[in-house]
Amino acid sequence: MVTALTVNIGAASRERAALLLRWLTSRPEDMFLLTETSAGTGTAYLLEQFLRAGYAVVNTPDVNGERGAALVSRIPLIQDRRDPFDQVSIPGRVATAVLDTNPRTWFLSVYVPSRDRSVDKTARKELFIASLLKALHELPAEQRDHLVIGGDYNVIAPDHSPLHPGFLPFEFGLLNTLRAQGFVNAYEHCSPKTQAYSWIGRTGAGYCYDYFHVGAALADRIGGCAYLHETRELGLTDHAAVRLDLALDAIRLPYGNLAEPDEIALF
Repeated sequence: MVTALTVNIGAASRERAALLLRWLTSRPEDMFLLTETSAGTGTAYLLEQFLRAGYAVVNTPDVNGERGAALVSRIPLIQDRRDPFDQVSIPGRVATAVLDTNPRTWFLSVYVPSRDRSVDKTARKELFIASLLKALHELPAEQRDHLVIGGDYNVIAPDHSPLHPGFLPFEFGLLNTLRAQGFVNAYEHCSPKTQAYSWIGRTGAGYCYDYFHVGAALADRIGGCAYLHETRELGLTDHAAVRLDLALDAIRLPYGNLAEPDEIALF
């Protein structure tokens, strides 16, 4: 079994990154898909600690202070010089890797831009989604069918309950197009007709922004998918984490220990 977890770290400060590291250290997952990474000291601290412990880390370089995405893996990665997502409109918001699993799998961590009502930010988000969907459509069938997508999509489904106002057709189109391309919403697969929430607004309204999708060839390998609200309840971030279990075979990297909780300096 291969397990993965995605969580929006909210451009963590150095202090909060130390708390996140403490929590992640306690987790059993093989893969961490981190979203809303940043060029700040918190993200650098997290990724450096994982690298020092022998994990494989993929972090697409940030450009112009953009928030981004990263992958951290206990499973060896297969080197592939091609980056099928280098043409998305904001490349730093995706991170991709090929995992040495049986069958071979591809993982994509994605952080879709948020927006307000301004024309510029709406156009920016629409362009990113369109370019991401185009890149997915152009993947070879073998890669698309064995791809795992996880992260903060910053959209809700058209049948979300409640159906919050203000979302535009192109935002609903992200999930609809993923389904049309053969991707399976892992949580819906495991818990049909159950509304999950990963972010709670100031009024207490719940939104499902964070997801895992798997390619068609992996659908029958989904062993479980759950939203973990510990991350919100502990104040690590304002998003719930999402865990995915896949029936795959893999060899883990010989990684060392991360800093023990009492060794993490909080300052």
